[in-house]
Amino acid sequence: MTITRRTALAGLAATTLAGVAHAESWPEKPITWILPNAPGGPIDAFARPVAEHCAEALGQPVIIDNRSGAGGTIAWAAAARAAPDGYTMTIGATGITYAPLIYPGATFDVARDFEPIAALARIQQVLAVNPQRIAANSLKQFIDYARSDPGAIDIGSPGLGTVPHLAIEMLQGRAGIKLHHVPYRNGSQMLQDLLSGQIAAMFGSVGSLAPYVRQGKLRVLGVAGRRREPQLPDIPTMDEAGLKDFRAISWFALFAPKQTPVAILDRAHKAVQKALGAANVKQIWQEQGARVELESRAEFSRFVTQEIVRWTAIAKAANVQLE
Repeated sequence: MTITRRTALAGLAATTLAGVAHAESWPEKPITWILPNAPGGPIDAFARPVAEHCAEALGQPVIIDNRSGAGGTIAWAAAARAAPDGYTMTIGATGITYAPLIYPGATFDVARDFEPIAALARIQQVLAVNPQRIAANSLKQFIDYARSDPGAIDIGSPGLGTVPHLAIEMLQGRAGIKLHHVPYRNGSQMLQDLLSGQIAAMFGSVGSLAPYVRQGKLRVLGVAGRRREPQLPDIPTMDEAGLKDFRAISWFALFAPKQTPVAILDRAHKAVQKALGAANVKQIWQEQGARVELESRAEFSRFVTQEIVRWTAIAKAANVQLE
């Protein structure tokens, strides 16, 4: 073996050992989670409680860095450029799987640039209507009404390119109907307009809609997921109501930059799983209509791969292009 090759191998071994030592001692300083929304936004409700418990489990503070804008792409692009040392992570949402397709300026790719760590929460979207605007008692009646008067149903979303927006596009395509999409800047104003009758329908979370359903102010026609919702057990899934394999699920999860050492990923995964078992976290999730599924990192990675394929196809079919 030449001196040059021996020196190169020695250098590689030293680098590898240093990386292993770093991973084993991680974390030795505060960790930053970059969130793709403004403080107080919907993702904060799930990220902050988990961050608090992770900080306790890991023995270092977890700092929340809110970077809103461009459908999350500003935050995710920053996280993708971060050093893969375990000290910068990001909360990815469903949109991370298709954002590069609808935002031409996006500089990241979730499969290329990130390592999935763990899911924090999953929220099934539900289709709700104002019964004063639409007298439909079932998804079939809603579809029949839409077919009889194309474009007459005003249906809101919390913004272009969001999961509820793509759910609307899916509904139109699968059911063969035409709806009038009304995009909002935030979900709270949309909900108020649904309650007042300014719009007739929306996709949203059961946590935000169930109180109004119980009061008779709103009616839910279908759950866009695999399971019925415990808060509304009599409401069928969209599949049960006739639209097969119709799923629109908002999820939030922790990701790290690609090439982050496996030992760090595994320890972060373990901390998240422990946090999700905390009593206060379970209570918050129940109030928000969110589910948590404890799964291995490999299982979650497979889920992300499947979601990339599914949501990319949905976004392409919708032909949404944003700046």
